[in-house]
Formats: sequence, structure tokens, C-alpha cells
Amino acid sequence: MEENVIDHAEFVIKKGQIVALIGESGAGKTTLADILLGLLPPQYGKIRADEMDIFKNIDKWHKAIGYIPQTIYLSDDTIRNNVAFGIYEEQIDDEAVTEALKKAQLYEFVDGLSDGVETLVGDRGVRLSGGQRQRIGIARALAVRPEFIVCDEPISALDVSIQAQVINMFEDLQEEMGLTYLFIAHDLSAVKHISNRIGVMYLGRMVELADSYELITRP
Repeated sequence: MEENVIDHAEFVIKKGQIVALIGESGAGKTTLADILLGLLPPQYGKIRADEMDIFKNIDKWHKAIGYIPQTIYLSDDTIRNNVAFGIYEEQIDDEAVTEALKKAQLYEFVDGLSDGVETLVGDRGVRLSGGQRQRIGIARALAVRPEFIVCDEPISALDVSIQAQVINMFEDLQEEMGLTYLFIAHDLSAVKHISNRIGVMYLGRMVELADSYELITRP
């Protein structure tokens, strides 16, 4: 007998909010993220953005969103091409790349390199630290100038000190740009200070959705 990976996971993300999803592995968080990204159409139900069914306007939706995964894939190429990953080199907007590096708090590091944005990162970014690789991934998401960003476990592979820096950066970006986030994590500690609302998933269901303060202070 087949079972639904996601079942009746209904919730609303208001513009300018940071909504977090927490739950154990296998709870359905990443599958739900794939649906929101438009990569996996639901068998039933709809995903709407401003009353628009995203699957009826998928190109428009993809232009409005950014994605930051847990593990950032970097090709053996320049920082410039990795930030503008997937864009033909002659079509890269260098102003957007520079702006994204600044917002990801990586511009000063890159500007100090002898080759700047033309610096080669090595296979899978081996010449960079884990935090620098993650910031390139963040810059990549920001370079498309999104309105909505899905962050799928974006800090879980980082050292604790770097995690705090990245969380603070997400908060600064939210205030500066008015971005809307879906922030996925395993546990409450990673998201309790950044989120407006928190959803708890278990076996494909949204078992709870509450304001962060309410969930954190509940006895």
C-alpha cells in the first residue's frame, strides 16, 4: 500500500515573514520544499503565491525564488561563475554578482584576492572554507534578486560560531530587503531566534504551527 509523503500540510507564509519547518529526518520537510520550489507537483492540493497557482505560472515563480541547500555544489570554476551558476558566461550580470557578494558578506574577502571574482575555487570549492562556500551559495540565491528564499538546512554543516554569523546575516537581509523565507531545520534551537512562525512536521503531516514566541515559551 502506497502512503503519501506529505499529507494535509496546509500553511500560509506571509510576505516578509520567516517561517521555519522543523522535524526529524523523514518528516517530509525537504519534499515539501521541493514542492514549494516547483520541482515536484503535488498529487492533490495547490501551492499559491498571491493567489497564483505556481504550477500554472512556473517560469514566473522560478524567477521570484532563491534556494540555499545544506551542501553547496561548486564547480571547478571562478567565484564569478559559481555565483552566477547556470547562466551563460556572456549573459552574467556582474553588477548583480557584486551586489550579491556584498549582501552575503563575502565581497571584502573576494576583493582582497589577487584574482578577485576570477579566482578559481577548485573542485567542489576545495580552496575555500566551509563558511565561504556557504556564503557563495547564499550569494548565488541572492544574485537572481528573489522575493522568496527556501533555506534547506543551510547551517547544519557549519561550525557553531559560523552558524551564528550566518543566522545574523539572514536576519539582516530580511530587514534590508524585505525577503520572505522558508527555513528548514532539524530542531528548534537552530530557528527559534530567527523565525516569526514555526511549523512542526511529523511523518508528512504538519502537527503544529504557531508563533515562535508561543512555541518557545510553552511549558
